[in-house]
Amino acid sequence: MNRYLFIILLLLQGTGILAQHVRFPTEGVIEFERSNNMYAIIQKKMGKQSGNFDEQIFDQYKKTNPQFKLLKSTLYFSKDKTLFKPIEDLSSASPFFGPSPDVTQNNTIYIDFASHIQTTRKQVFEENFIVKDSTRNISWKMTSETREIAGYMCRRANAIVMDSIYVVAFYTDQIPVSGGPESFTGLPGMILGVALPHDNISWFAKTVTDKTVEPSVIVPPLKGKPVDNKGLAAILDNVMKGWGNYAKAYLRALML
Repeated sequence: MNRYLFIILLLLQGTGILAQHVRFPTEGVIEFERSNNMYAIIQKKMGKQSGNFDEQIFDQYKKTNPQFKLLKSTLYFSKDKTLFKPIEDLSSASPFFGPSPDVTQNNTIYIDFASHIQTTRKQVFEENFIVKDSTRNISWKMTSETREIAGYMCRRANAIVMDSIYVVAFYTDQIPVSGGPESFTGLPGMILGVALPHDNISWFAKTVTDKTVEPSVIVPPLKGKPVDNKGLAAILDNVMKGWGNYAKAYLRALML
């Protein structure tokens, strides 16, 4: 009996030692990878009315380009602020798309959770805008599904944004900051994975570094025409009149 008690005490002691080393970081750096399923995105843009010439271009594209275009970004976070910054894509531009906003990263996003204000530098073709407005209010629905991302156990939540975009997110309460990639926030912990299944796009954390981040790093972006979300939407609607089906995809990407 004493032997069994001794073994139990050892196991409890070991569990206590492990618990002492579990950290719940409130500041650090997360490296994200965005994946665009280019084959699916191109096929949707071509639609059912595409001709033989479009099919030939698409076939050539598939011979010279991978199915998934990968883009990198960094999220700096503290207890009450985050800064999401794309890493410049140095790969050659797709001859099928060029710098299309729905397959590139155009946003540098600063969020102040205390004031619920988001400041975003958006690159809209050749012009930069500084969009300052309230953070997006997302009505998340929790699920029981879990998965591990970058060493953290995450729980799934679903939502609809911009009236029609279905979002799947995975967050961890082991990082008690309500942030995430791009403008996806509002869950009780850091979002480490986001997928837009119907848009063939996803963001997933590759590494999480628990480290001190200097206050001078997490600051709002500058240099751009000041505007709010409503003002930017009006500008885009005016610019893209007559663009047909392309306008819808571009507007979704630029306002996301």
